[in-house]
Amino acid sequence: MAYLPIHDHGIIGNMRTVALVGQNGTIDWFCHPRFDSPSVFGSLLDDQKGGEFSICAEDQAAPSKQFYWPDTNILITRFFCAGGVVELEDFMPVGDQSDHGWHHQIVRRVRAVRGNVWVRVECRPAFDYARASHEVTRTGHGAVFRSRDLTMSLSASVPLTGAERGGVQARFQLHQGDQAVFVFRGGDEGCPECPRGPDTDESEALFRGTVAYWRRWLSRCSYRGRWRETVHRSALTLKLLTYEPTGAIVAAPTCGLPEEPGGVRNWDYRYTWMRDAAFTIYGFLRVGFTQEADAFMGWLDRRYHEPPAPDGAPLRLIYTVEGVRCIDEHELPHLDGYCGARPVRIGNAAHHQVQLDIYGELLDAVYLSNKYSKPVSYDAWMHLRRIVDYVGESWHLPDHGIWEPRSGMRHNVNSKVMCWVALDRALRLADKRSFPAPREQWYRTRDAIYETIFKRGWSDELQTFVAAFDERSLDASALLMPLVFFLGPDDPRMLKTLAAIRRSPDKGGLVSDGLVYRYQPEILPDGLPGREGSFNMCSFWLVEALTRAGRGDPALLEEARLLFERMIGYGNHLGLFSEETGEHGEALGNFPQAFTHLSLISSAFNLERALG
Repeated sequence: MAYLPIHDHGIIGNMRTVALVGQNGTIDWFCHPRFDSPSVFGSLLDDQKGGEFSICAEDQAAPSKQFYWPDTNILITRFFCAGGVVELEDFMPVGDQSDHGWHHQIVRRVRAVRGNVWVRVECRPAFDYARASHEVTRTGHGAVFRSRDLTMSLSASVPLTGAERGGVQARFQLHQGDQAVFVFRGGDEGCPECPRGPDTDESEALFRGTVAYWRRWLSRCSYRGRWRETVHRSALTLKLLTYEPTGAIVAAPTCGLPEEPGGVRNWDYRYTWMRDAAFTIYGFLRVGFTQEADAFMGWLDRRYHEPPAPDGAPLRLIYTVEGVRCIDEHELPHLDGYCGARPVRIGNAAHHQVQLDIYGELLDAVYLSNKYSKPVSYDAWMHLRRIVDYVGESWHLPDHGIWEPRSGMRHNVNSKVMCWVALDRALRLADKRSFPAPREQWYRTRDAIYETIFKRGWSDELQTFVAAFDERSLDASALLMPLVFFLGPDDPRMLKTLAAIRRSPDKGGLVSDGLVYRYQPEILPDGLPGREGSFNMCSFWLVEALTRAGRGDPALLEEARLLFERMIGYGNHLGLFSEETGEHGEALGNFPQAFTHLSLISSAFNLERALG
């Protein structure tokens, strides 16, 4: 198997984990039973050892087309063969039916739509990131794969053969109207004692039930604007990246996908970042998904009720979906990496970093939730007071900042802005709810932060806000200033910053054909070799900053619309976005990225409102 481009994938899931399905019909990434569990299929990170589950037409030259069943997360891959057309349906059952033994199961149905077509199947798991060996037992209707710590089974409606390379295969012909069903699940459901393989009628009922679930869920979306289909796909994607038992949302469901082809910037994003809080709450609330916003708020509430870390910080910036705060980073040297991009890393050492901006995102999320959903309780407020006091004592210290560089700490302007946000939202919340608070102390600290940013975070020489105090480099996080109401979107200094950022990189800016880079590593190194692609989330931030500034300037508003519609074109064939876009338009980094889809929803909502 060769590596497919990152953007040649779709995802299916059940709000516990996801599987990536390539346009060639191969599942090349799947972790069981959670997003952050070890991989079972991982050929995305090593095409020889990683493991895969392939169903495709035998005609290797057959072109394929991939799309989602309308308004659902059921993925269809259609092969156009010389002898006919065959269609592969991939989904994971959700809703009420998932409570009856169907959780964590991948259902794959392949059927001949036209003519007669030969189909090939290979299921070859590789447990624990291809570190654990396993035994294969073939049964009358499938196979069982047993490793030391995990057992998975495959049920099939056609005979399976062989156990080569720790897997099983099948080759069969489908005539028009025929279908075959495969179910991959945890446990030993494929044991010899089990009486039968997957039932066609049962799989049809699961299919219809899953369609009904997704359509019913999407009907709650309140967005009815120009880009409805795009926003709907982003919302459906975000729902897949939600861990339903706790309400957490992962940054992305993958690890190790490179930010530079063949490079070393390969991180594990299968965790929840505290930073995502306000954007998640805002994104869900803007389009009517209050239940998801409340669930994530519940996850946040449990975090700030926890005791401080040993270093005194009230919060960590990264948690598992279950709320564990220690996520050690390890390398997997036995894996070749995606197209040779090494090392492959699991875990994330950034959880040790100090990033003061997370407290601004937290307090903004709490403020939005109190305003648009559920009121904050007194007990929660007392915990939040402790956090705000910590911000007041720590805002003047250096930190690692929003982009998590591995070159040390500095006085990041964005971190200072978000510390201002933390105090500002706390003061607003205290006044709104008449909560007890040391208001005078908080006011003084908030104003001191504000004045310091303008004194040391603004460059008179460059006429722009800079990345860090007394530095000369630009940072795309400055685009957040009007979004969090630090200053007006048409403030002269903000307009000058927008102008500086929108210059091309060769002229000292951060924008290339509407695509925004995070910062200028040649001016302010991040401690890593190589260079990353443009950051899709930042591109949508630019759209939203221009939208807000454009309410008084039609030219800026039109530019915002053109940039937004251009950015939509960088999504893949399914409307999914990776973390970054490379210089050739290819997807880079972990895929799909929740933050990008959140920013897309936010920019679409505000642009729609501005256009009227």
